[in-house]
Amino acid sequence: MWPLVGVLVLAAGFRLRLNPLASVMAAAFAAGLASGHGPLDILAHFGKAFNEARYVSLIWLVTPVIGLLERAGLRQAARRLIAGTKGLTPGRLLLSYLGLRQISAALGLTALGGQAQMVRPLIAPMTEQAGETLKGEALSEDESQTLRAHAAATDNIGVFFGEDIFIAFGSVLLIRGVLAAGGHDVGPFAISAYAIPTAVLAFLAHGFRLLRLDRRFRKTRP
Repeated sequence: MWPLVGVLVLAAGFRLRLNPLASVMAAAFAAGLASGHGPLDILAHFGKAFNEARYVSLIWLVTPVIGLLERAGLRQAARRLIAGTKGLTPGRLLLSYLGLRQISAALGLTALGGQAQMVRPLIAPMTEQAGETLKGEALSEDESQTLRAHAAATDNIGVFFGEDIFIAFGSVLLIRGVLAAGGHDVGPFAISAYAIPTAVLAFLAHGFRLLRLDRRFRKTRP
């Protein structure tokens, strides 16, 4: 049971709001040391894992591209687009994006959205502009952060509950493997089919929260 000390270290790091990467590294070292591995052995495992999954770091190539687009005025262009659209509220905008995100994820196109390449440069500023238009004045810092949080949550919820519908996605295969290990032979198609009601309920629940968000800004409107 000693290797489980890594879980405690990870929980403590998150509770103290330390750097997430540093918390994960500390938890891995704690679990490795508790398992009887030396520091060099643990570092070797880190190196092997990074080398085998180095394609994951390709996402960092997107960061400078997004930065250049933002410097060229991408966020301002997104806000101007929404400013000229009548009847579009933060809730309606995010509800539309939620549906698009779920449908695209269900088709296996999970890369069409994302926090770095979609939410920060486009969805968040568009939502803020819609909030200012609905309120009739500039947003406070708290209101701005609230809309950004809802934009990020919408992206996460859409892809999380939509991707399981795609029959060839890794999560579906993982679920099938876990069930098979427990003696339950369930095909990927059945797993995907059962994910549809969950995705619909997630859409309705989060959609209700988004529409309530509009009511909050209408109440503060002069």
